[in-house]
Amino acid sequence: MKLADLVNPAILTQPVYEPGKPIETVARELGLDPATIIKLASNENAFGPSPKAVAAARATLGEAQLYPDGGCFALRQKLAARHALTPEQIVPGNGSNEILELLGHVFLRPGDEAVMGVPAFVVYKLVTLLFGAKPVEVPLVNHRHDLGALAAAVTPRTKLVFLPSPNNPTGTANTEVEILAFARGLPAQVVLVYDEAYAEFLENPPDLRPLIAEGRQVVCLRTFSKIFGLAALRVGYGYTSAEISALLNRSRQPFNVNAIGQVAACAALDDGEFTERCRRENGAGLAQLTAGFRTLGLETVPSVANFMLVRVGEGARVFAELQKRGVIVRPLQPYGMAEWLRVTVGTAAQNERLLRELKSILNR
Repeated sequence: MKLADLVNPAILTQPVYEPGKPIETVARELGLDPATIIKLASNENAFGPSPKAVAAARATLGEAQLYPDGGCFALRQKLAARHALTPEQIVPGNGSNEILELLGHVFLRPGDEAVMGVPAFVVYKLVTLLFGAKPVEVPLVNHRHDLGALAAAVTPRTKLVFLPSPNNPTGTANTEVEILAFARGLPAQVVLVYDEAYAEFLENPPDLRPLIAEGRQVVCLRTFSKIFGLAALRVGYGYTSAEISALLNRSRQPFNVNAIGQVAACAALDDGEFTERCRRENGAGLAQLTAGFRTLGLETVPSVANFMLVRVGEGARVFAELQKRGVIVRPLQPYGMAEWLRVTVGTAAQNERLLRELKSILNR
């Protein structure tokens, strides 16, 4: 008997997420010195992790023989205070990606539908397919989510609607007024999944807590992988009603957030000076890249996140040429945007190097 005869048939056609290439992989494949490579591909924080988080993580390593707190008590308490919610409304995750999977476990069955924009974070589609549901993809308009079209795509079979703002990979955002009106127009059987992975880069991010207080089916997702600089530790969370939170927590694995990640995340929340500096430097980096791309005659999409899109023509070729020069960016052919690259905001020096290498490639 073949192995394929034993497995769930759906897994044989399940797409696989392709992350940005690690520095070590590019160095090995191209014979480059890792120290000379810069990675501007995965929307990581170019300014590193919070120093307070690093200190807390180091202090906890001495107790690595112990299991973490399976209930994430301290982290949930701190997050609840931050969002003026109760700890029972917080769902800790191994990155916010895990919360997306928990939503699939709880709400999706074969025959159900999940509505999402395209292009958007591909994991929405992957999770939907994983649970045998149907992804209903609605094209963006001018690189922004068309909330009217998303609403029109909802049917009696719709269980989840995914809305990220700012959106990955476009870096665009919808306004709070637009989002609240959209959410209040959704049918009662639909759960709105609002992905706020990049919310901390906004001065005043939309606040959906009033919707939760009204009893609407809303789950908001956040992560410590972006502005807090803790991507390696995989910590994220959702906040929602206590009822939905209980369902999601019921489906998560024991000890899903490691002890190092928990204490580092708690410390990062107390490091407001660091996050404010990252927000300020990110704004300067967006301006630097925008001006540099304009000088090169390249089209961009105005972004409010820590990355931006630039139209370079032959995206795959330019990506490959940049990688040979030790600059890793993200090609967008998998998103149906073959002429575009997604570039993470780096330090001023990293941004300058990208622009210099890109100019050399385009001139050739």
